[in-house]
Amino acid sequence: MAIQHEIDRLKFPVGKHLLPTDFSQEERFKWIQTIDALPNRLVRITKDLTKEALQYTYRPAGWSIQQVVHHLADSHMNSFIRFKLSLTEDTPTIKPYNESKWAEMHDYKEVPIEFSLSILHGVHARWSALLKQMDEASYRCSFHHPESGNHMNLHEATSMYAWHSDHHYAHIEQALTRKSMD
Repeated sequence: MAIQHEIDRLKFPVGKHLLPTDFSQEERFKWIQTIDALPNRLVRITKDLTKEALQYTYRPAGWSIQQVVHHLADSHMNSFIRFKLSLTEDTPTIKPYNESKWAEMHDYKEVPIEFSLSILHGVHARWSALLKQMDEASYRCSFHHPESGNHMNLHEATSMYAWHSDHHYAHIEQALTRKSMD
């Protein structure tokens, strides 16, 4: 049991995402701030990293810093599109993707992270602007996830992607502390 607890701690350094019960404007403002700030936080933490350091992993058999940055770009591009679909269609069914297989592709391992950082700057600027202008009715719009069978409204999705931002940022911090390449 202690080993599983340690694995969970490494996998979820900020804890697992819990759907909030409070969808107040104050909470939403915090989530938007977190989403808005991620690209600059990533630039600051990665700007002086060597090619070797970008290969540090946050846990044994975990992704490297480089893979985490590329994953964030792919994931958040998908999320932005999901928000736009939810705002313009009636509960669209979103297209899931295999994150693990994407993380093993050539671009994750060979393309410099600066390209994904550029994507994140653009996507997050547009996403944050969208989130800031949405009204309560817009946040109640939702999408259907075919793998889980669940519907997620945009309040919940905003909360989840703020958590996702902190979650993977903490993975990078953890990898830099660990300084191991698995």
